[in-house]
Parts: sequence; structure tokens; C-alpha cells
Amino acid sequence: MTNTATNKDTPEGLAFAVSAYLMWGFLPLYLQLISHIPAVEVVAHRVIWSVPVAGLLLVLLKRTDALREALRSPKTLALAALTAGLISVNWAIYVYAIATDQTADAALGYYINPLFSVLLGAILLRERPTRAQMVAIALAGLAVVILFITASRPPWIPLGLMISWGFYAYFKKSLPIGPNQGFLLEVLILSIPAVPYVLFLSATGQGHLTDSVGNFWLLLGCGVVTAVPLIVYANGAKLLRLSTMAILQYIAPSMIFIIAIFLFGETIDTGRMIAFPLIWMALIIYTTSMIREMRKG
Repeated sequence: MTNTATNKDTPEGLAFAVSAYLMWGFLPLYLQLISHIPAVEVVAHRVIWSVPVAGLLLVLLKRTDALREALRSPKTLALAALTAGLISVNWAIYVYAIATDQTADAALGYYINPLFSVLLGAILLRERPTRAQMVAIALAGLAVVILFITASRPPWIPLGLMISWGFYAYFKKSLPIGPNQGFLLEVLILSIPAVPYVLFLSATGQGHLTDSVGNFWLLLGCGVVTAVPLIVYANGAKLLRLSTMAILQYIAPSMIFIIAIFLFGETIDTGRMIAFPLIWMALIIYTTSMIREMRKG
């Protein structure tokens, strides 16, 4: 298993990351369609139906050998179990936020998380941002402080999303197998509790998979909307610095925030009206600096 991560920015990594964040930006529209289904059940179906999607991809790419090696490595299995646990917690909080009309709080969580990832990158990976990137981080930090201070509800949703995703990104970068194999390994591990849970719901009449044609196809579709962006993200994470992935992540919460306000009808306060432009300014400054560094290399 020799698919190691790079600690520099590459054009391929940039393309993967932007694509993943755009797909995640539109995800609330899909989750809103299944907001009547309990969050834990939705997460279980996201896990189960991601397995055939990720498995088919590995078969087509002819990369199943690395997965077999990973299954024989206790160290890799332990790290994959950790990342699997972190991503499942993140999914559950996110689905719950959409279902309970707290989409703006979910966006707030993903606004905070890049700063947390930058901190992890600086402390644990010794990544050092350029002067322009430090200005961008400062602007983003100011925006997040404004958002946090003006939040009208206790911030457990944004904090939960920040911590679970931040550490997922960090440990995912350290997983010693390819990103596609790593994702399949994660959902295979999560399937161990997910499959019995869904079977239990079905046996007791509490499940939603077969109660209507619409729910059936929406829950099956959870596999595609879960697996595709996460696999694309994982490929980007291997080809970009952790801090760069962090700043690019502002794409998704900005889209989520717009959807929350203009499509879901959630209210916008003065703090968000100030912070939103600051975050986009930070994204532009950081990305411009990153592209310049890539061209120099």
C-alpha cells in the first residue's frame, strides 16, 4: 500500500477539492427531501448504499488488492475505524441540523472548521502559511468570531461538526491506503452496525425504506450523494496541504448558507451579513496566493 499523501498543492488536488465542495454545497437540497426520516436511519442508509458504489469503483479501477492488504493490517483497520466513527458522527449531526431547520448553524460549523484544520496543520504537520494566506486566515477568523458571537442558539451543532470533520480530515490524510480504498474500508466497517440496525427497523415496522416508492429511491440514492463527493474529496486531500483543503472548504458552507436563507427561509442577522463577505474575501486571497505558489513550483 504505497499511496502516500503529498504535503504540497497540486492542480489535480485543487480540481478534486473544488468539485467535492460544490457537490456538498448542494447536498442540503437532497437531505431536505428526507428530513421526515430520523437522522440515525438516514446515516445507516448512507453507509449501506455507499458500499456498492465505492465497491464498483474499485473493481472498475482494478484496485481491490490494496483493500485486501488493508483488511489484513490491524493498524490500518484501527485507523479506518477511527475515521469511520468520526465521519458517522459528522453525518448524523449534519442530517439532524437539516431536518430541524438549523441549516444555517450547519453552515456555521463548516465555516469554523477550516480554521480548526489550519490549527491542526500548523501544530501537527508543521505547515506554515504565507503572509497573504495569514491575512486570509485572519479575515476568516474575524468572520467566524462575528458569526459565533451573534449565534441565536447554543453552538453544539457547529462545534460538533467542526471537531468531527476536522479530525476526520487529519486522520484521513494519514490513512496508509488510497482514498478510494479507504472510503470503502470505512463504510464496510460502519456496515457492521448499520445493516443490523436497518433490519431491526424493518422487522419492527419502524423503517422507512419500504413504506413508499419515494422513500425507497431517496434512501437508495443516499449511497450516490454520499460516496461520490467523499471519494472525490479524499483524492483531493491526498494532493493538497491540509490548510489549503481547509480554506477551500468555505465554498460548501457559503452555498449551504445561501440555500438556508433563500430556499429554506431561515432568517439572516446582522452578524451573518457582515461575516459572509469577509469569508469570501478570505477565500479569494488564500486561493490567489495558493495558485501563485503552485505556478512557482
